[in-house]
Amino acid sequence: MSHDLHIPLSVLLICIGVALLAVIGAYVFGSRRGADALRQRLIALGSRLGGDSLAEEPDDIEEALTYLEQTTERASEAVTNASSDAIRLRKALDTLPQAVIVCDEHGDHVFRNARAIELMSNRHGDALAIQAVNELIASTTFGSEGERTLELYGPPRRTLIVSTKSIDNGQRNLGVAAVIEDVSERRRLEEVRRDFIANVSHEMKTPMGALGLLAETLLDETEPAVSRRLAERIHMEAFRISRVIDDLLDLTRIESESTPPREPVLINLVLAEATERVREAADQRSVGIELNEPNPPVAVLGDRRQLTSAVFNLIDNAVKFSYPDKKVHVSASVVGDDVVISVKDAGVGIPTRDLERIFERFYRVDPGRSRATGGTGLGLSIVRHVAQNHQGYVEVDSREGEGTTFLLHLPLQAGGEVG
Repeated sequence: MSHDLHIPLSVLLICIGVALLAVIGAYVFGSRRGADALRQRLIALGSRLGGDSLAEEPDDIEEALTYLEQTTERASEAVTNASSDAIRLRKALDTLPQAVIVCDEHGDHVFRNARAIELMSNRHGDALAIQAVNELIASTTFGSEGERTLELYGPPRRTLIVSTKSIDNGQRNLGVAAVIEDVSERRRLEEVRRDFIANVSHEMKTPMGALGLLAETLLDETEPAVSRRLAERIHMEAFRISRVIDDLLDLTRIESESTPPREPVLINLVLAEATERVREAADQRSVGIELNEPNPPVAVLGDRRQLTSAVFNLIDNAVKFSYPDKKVHVSASVVGDDVVISVKDAGVGIPTRDLERIFERFYRVDPGRSRATGGTGLGLSIVRHVAQNHQGYVEVDSREGEGTTFLLHLPLQAGGEVG
């Protein structure tokens, strides 16, 4: 593009050189007739360069040269401005997340922004995208437009929307503009939203249905012992709904606080608080909790409430899936630049096929056991989001029938060891 913009300026310089040579020739040969012809040619050249129409023609060559000089300066300034505008437009288009391709009337690419250049790599998925773009461009005729959705199965899987529109001046076709937009993240969020609504509806519908049935039965029950059992079931289902709502609110808050307040948080206090919160439930299931706090104490930068929620959910999950009379081991240590919080149980374990999905909302390895223990299917999703909010991550190692170990990695505060 920049090369094309320099051609007019080169032409101007050549024209000026020719005019000067002609002037020199006219003076050398001293032909009055030649001088008049030269004057006419200079005026004509100025007009072709965009000069203003003259009310009166210059009387001599000197005036004609002055006219040509003024016209050349204006033309040079116009070329410079056009070049600056083109550079500014190119830079602006390079900032777009969409790929933009402009073709001439023959279908040849005359412009591609930075995203389009990136797209034109040799990867298989992008080759399919290029082919689809070229096919759509070829089918876009004068005054028409087109659109196509392209599914690239990756990895990673992507969804591209290719749109084309013809460019014209009202009389003839000047080419085609194509825009390629990656809507993969938008589609993924739409799927997550649909799944979330479906899962919440399912989770609430089951206990609500049970509450209605139990209440209806209780109305007609006359035996005090049976009535008590029904009331206990109603209380349990109501508690289950309350847990789902609490976890949903907790997860929503944590997701909205993607950059939580950064303040020094003592890991020893987080472990102690989370352990105490789950101690009663552990005692009811005859599961012991062994806590080994780091010594010396260590601290991280983050949100104490979020970190306590994450550790509580790990311990609560371990307690629910542990066998009676077994222990859950909770500890923390400094490994390199991280504080690693470990929660280890000797419970039922997680099948290998489920390890990649356990952090999804409402995903349960054993739905029947989870509901029996009061699980909402949101605890591990909360843990993952807390880890991400604190620039950390969570790992899991499990063997069926032997137990599971979760490792929560959090960046250590500079000088994080206390004491």
